[in-house]
Amino acid sequence: MKKIKFKKVSDLIIDFSKSYPVLLFYIVSNFINSILLRLFTTGSFQIRALFFDLGFVILFTAFSFLIKKNKKKTYYVITSILMVAICVINSIYYNYYSSFVSVSLLATSVFVQDFGDVIVEFALDFKDWIYIWQLIGLILIIIKYSDREKNVKRSFTKVTILSIILVGIGSAMPPYNSWSRFIKLWNRVAVVNSFGVYTYQVDDLFQSLKPTLNNMFGYDNALKKVTEYYDENRKEQSINKYTGIFEGKNVIAIHAESLQTFAIGLTFNGEEVTPNINKLIKESLYFDNFYAQVGVGTSSDSEFTYATSLLPANSGTVFVNYFDNKFVTMQNLLNNKGYYVFSMHGNVGDFWNRDVMHQNMGYDKYFSKSSFVIDEEYGLGLSDESFFSQVVPMIKDIEDNIGEPYYGTLITLTNHTPWDDADEYSDLNLTKTIEIDGEMVTRDYLEGKVLGRYIKSINYMDQAIGNFLEDMEENGLLDDTVIVIYGDHDARISKGNYDYMYNYDPVTDSVLKPGDEWYTEFNDYDYELSKKVPLIIWSSDMEEVKTISVPMGMIDVMPTLGNMLNVYNKYALGKDIMNITDNENVVVFKDGSYVTSKIYYSARNNEAYAISNGIISEDYISINSEYANTILDISNDVIIYDLLKELK
Repeated sequence: MKKIKFKKVSDLIIDFSKSYPVLLFYIVSNFINSILLRLFTTGSFQIRALFFDLGFVILFTAFSFLIKKNKKKTYYVITSILMVAICVINSIYYNYYSSFVSVSLLATSVFVQDFGDVIVEFALDFKDWIYIWQLIGLILIIIKYSDREKNVKRSFTKVTILSIILVGIGSAMPPYNSWSRFIKLWNRVAVVNSFGVYTYQVDDLFQSLKPTLNNMFGYDNALKKVTEYYDENRKEQSINKYTGIFEGKNVIAIHAESLQTFAIGLTFNGEEVTPNINKLIKESLYFDNFYAQVGVGTSSDSEFTYATSLLPANSGTVFVNYFDNKFVTMQNLLNNKGYYVFSMHGNVGDFWNRDVMHQNMGYDKYFSKSSFVIDEEYGLGLSDESFFSQVVPMIKDIEDNIGEPYYGTLITLTNHTPWDDADEYSDLNLTKTIEIDGEMVTRDYLEGKVLGRYIKSINYMDQAIGNFLEDMEENGLLDDTVIVIYGDHDARISKGNYDYMYNYDPVTDSVLKPGDEWYTEFNDYDYELSKKVPLIIWSSDMEEVKTISVPMGMIDVMPTLGNMLNVYNKYALGKDIMNITDNENVVVFKDGSYVTSKIYYSARNNEAYAISNGIISEDYISINSEYANTILDISNDVIIYDLLKELK
């Protein structure tokens, strides 16, 4: 009896293949692509995601039954192009950002500009384009075969029901806390791992439409929740020994592109990578446990969080999607105190929509590419050396003609990936020379490697900053002026590059493996913790010079630096780090992960990595996880519902 049933099932499959060869290839090939994408990016193979991906493709198939026979093949090709594009773009994007692309960015020219260099660096990887096999195969199948027309309406109903059953099975599978991530979309990687890439992209599309939908749904509830939060948690302005120490002084904030802390203090062949920054740190307040908290908006997210003490939006980027909202910023608070506030950048004005958003933030003037002579270009455009040399007379002109005090943001450019021409502007020697069998042998080591190019680029940035400070001093512009330098985000260099740097063996010209003598472990959590960036605050008359190692995020800059300038943002969600005496602060990242002085908690893996010795209780993790979720919720509600307009 069982043998007969098996034969009937096999006959059914064979009959279906003969009746619908194009449809069958369409389903199987697009389903395989979704599996390949996760294998080549996150490496995850969760069973639940298979049900969602297959259910999604079959749902697309169901709609084909509603289309006229002569247009059905066109439908298969167009929808396949869409799904292949999803796989290709996300594959390339993941290589650089370790995340998946947002629809809201795909719709903007700003994304195309920022993504262009990523394609140059990573898109030559064969695995990023392997998904195109589906289109080639589909076209060949379409040329040779045709599907039969059988009970169109009935087929539509059956296939739709099958799709719903598959999604239902996937929905019933654990882990159930993944639905929170799906709804809030904090952690895109976790959503793709749990629900598949196609479902994620639909989810992201809906999230990207939230700015429009918010006017119709959820506003009252969000306002109530945010109002209650501020009523319960708002603190008065910090009063400590740093309050007002820089009040009335000029401020120049250097937004240092992709500058990571690990490079500071590094030496190669006796030469410092960052000699000028090293010297400045010895005369500054230096925050060496500082993290950027960016989302898909990268540099623009960093600017936003620095200025507002809010986290970036869950979907899209504030500079592009919420540029006309009401925010309280460092810039407009200083503007209200009589400061002239300006920004300078050697890129085009509409990059990340800065020409619009900077005005909203309180800048009086944005000097973009059109304000500079483009006489030397490295990487994405105007070199840092040329940029800083042109900036000094512009600042001098502001001081002479507009007066003091002033606040300026200088946004660097050269250290932006991919650093292809780093050898042209840095002669830092990254080779290793060693004696082997009585003979001196020189190895290339980091020469020509991605990480090597990045380190050379930082060496160049350091030189440009050093020359800038010298020019400022020669022009009398450092007197009564505060210099702030912060890395805007990490360089998004893959973990394997660090493994190579720390475990390269020049004797064998190979990389050490676990178990080898002198092997240095650099695990996934070491990699996450290595993404910290520097924050340096310098003034010529600093009364106190020290290194502060309290965990700190970009969200904490506004309360900390603001207190030094004696400005107060009552809607800030960060903390004044100079008020913290027990070394305890929670730095929350966009995906719900966080770092404290004791642990790094990965929301993606739902596990804690111990940073310090001692027993970590479940309550400690639970309390801080709840805090992280609350901060993300409140910040996102403030942004997407434009609540500061109402609260003010």
